[in-house]
Amino acid sequence: MVTTERPAHRLRAWMLEGLSDMGKAGGHTGPHAEPEPPHKGQRWYRVMCLTGVDYFSTLGYQPGIAALAAGLLSPIATIVLVIVTLAGALPVYRRVAEESPHGEGSIAMLERLLSFWQGKLFVLTLLGFAATDFLITITLSAADASTHLVENPHLNSALHDKQMLITLILVALLGAVFLKGFLEAIGVAVALVGVYLGLNVVVVVVGMWHVITEGHVITDWSSALTTEHGNVFVMIGMALIVFPKLALGLSGFETGVAVMPHVKGDDSDTEASPRGRIRDTKKLLTAAAVIMSAFLVTTSFITTLLIPEKDFEEGGPANGRALAYLAHDYLGNGFGTIYDVSTIAILWFAGASAMAGLLNLMPRYLPRYGMAPHWARAVRPMVIVFTLVGFLVTWIFDADVDAQGGAYATGVLVLISSAAIAVTIAARKADQRNWFIAFAVISAVFLYTTVANVVERPDGVKIGACFIAGIILISLLSRLARAFELRVTSVTMDDMAERFVRDMSHRRIRFIANEPDRRDKAEYRDKIEQIRNDNDLTEQEDFVFVEVTVTDPSEFEAGLTVRGEVMHNRYRVLTLESSSIPNALAALLLHVRDTTGCIPHIYFEWTEGNPFANFLRFFLFGQGEVAPVTREVLREAEPDRARRPRVHTG
Repeated sequence: MVTTERPAHRLRAWMLEGLSDMGKAGGHTGPHAEPEPPHKGQRWYRVMCLTGVDYFSTLGYQPGIAALAAGLLSPIATIVLVIVTLAGALPVYRRVAEESPHGEGSIAMLERLLSFWQGKLFVLTLLGFAATDFLITITLSAADASTHLVENPHLNSALHDKQMLITLILVALLGAVFLKGFLEAIGVAVALVGVYLGLNVVVVVVGMWHVITEGHVITDWSSALTTEHGNVFVMIGMALIVFPKLALGLSGFETGVAVMPHVKGDDSDTEASPRGRIRDTKKLLTAAAVIMSAFLVTTSFITTLLIPEKDFEEGGPANGRALAYLAHDYLGNGFGTIYDVSTIAILWFAGASAMAGLLNLMPRYLPRYGMAPHWARAVRPMVIVFTLVGFLVTWIFDADVDAQGGAYATGVLVLISSAAIAVTIAARKADQRNWFIAFAVISAVFLYTTVANVVERPDGVKIGACFIAGIILISLLSRLARAFELRVTSVTMDDMAERFVRDMSHRRIRFIANEPDRRDKAEYRDKIEQIRNDNDLTEQEDFVFVEVTVTDPSEFEAGLTVRGEVMHNRYRVLTLESSSIPNALAALLLHVRDTTGCIPHIYFEWTEGNPFANFLRFFLFGQGEVAPVTREVLREAEPDRARRPRVHTG
């Protein structure tokens, strides 16, 4: 008789297949992929293209957003943005590359500075803004790709009212590709970036030629600027005020650090000191910033001077596609269509990059905190979740590129501000006074930019707050649901501890859970007497004390080291350090059972106080009502009652 697996079981197995299998070749893929094997990475200029699919693709919509935000001042405001990029963001992320050479980024730098629950909540907050950044990258890129498709002269009549549908299809297609398995393709990124930048060079050169040959264009622009703003100082002041609206042009730096593990470096590099990788990543960041800065200045200049202001407005032919507008207008619909296809491809790949970033970023933190359900470690369920959220964001913003700019800029600016603060603290710790002052000034600039952006466009921080609230709520509920898991990854016993256990294995193994106080002779004597009286045990019974010191209760899982010592030449004590007393005790009991083949017994006294309050103490601080929680951890870890260590409470 042949039996077939039920469809529901097959679907579940497929959905949960692997913990990080984005591609058939294994491991994470895309621009935020797992690192290449040692010395098998790619040259830095090829890896730069992985940054480029995020960074350079913003040229598809950045000039139009800049023109809408700054009007005639767009070129001057863009120059301010470029100065902030080269003198601010670039030095910050070059330092981040030094401090986190394995691609952890600024979030990991700040995580190391904070412990306990405030550290976890701070990281979760930054993850909320990072999720805003990546998810809006997906939806904004898809919306702009659909804009280029809809506004193409060959397709406009058929698709002019289908932008929302096309955007949703692009987001769904992205999710479908990741469900099937997204193979890493640095070669694809290199080709896309090379073609896209080449086409943009053509558009820029032709645009500059028209600006130069049509002399009245520059004079008309300068006259309008003077009429509108008076003098140069007013123009510069206004540019400083409006440049935060152009912050999308800073979007590539966090990705640039995330791709570090792919950079080949030198043969002499080690994991502890990858100096070649750090050096080449700095080249990557510098080259990307210089290339992007040149394009930002030139494209903002030609689009502002050559495109009528009304065409940038919502519904206008240049809205969200200023360079494509020039490509069609000056180079014909044939070249313009090629430009549209290239833009759509790189924007879609930028969405793929963002999806890969989400799938790599969340598992880097949430599982370590115990703040992700088991299924969240598998790629496909998370792809479905992120795709559905992408649908929701697209619907909320009506697939509008301009409307999503504020949320995107907020996510980008918060991450850059956190990076600036992280390197400022690092410079202070390294006693580098000049760098500390410089980074402090840069931090102030980015904090101002972030605040100005939030005040001007509060929708960004609202969206970010929704992501933060969702992540924190889901994380805490997950931590609560997993509170009784056995969270100890390994148990190591020193020679004295092993001797105690080996000696007891010839008799009945009995432990006494003791909360260390004065640790004098009277404490241990009285504890043994109390346990004997509570449990009606004879004086012949032998005991070993177990004492757990709580370290950081916000940590979810770690290894356990057990040390043995003899107190007052009489009392044997096992000392442990852990984030949770019940989990440490349960792990010790199971380890002793497995190594000796005997079922150990452990004795507790009841904890005074309200049971609910004691549970909260356990959940937040790793202690509380220890006896029943230890028993529950054992019950979940060992379903066979006959093999389960015995818990006694009196």
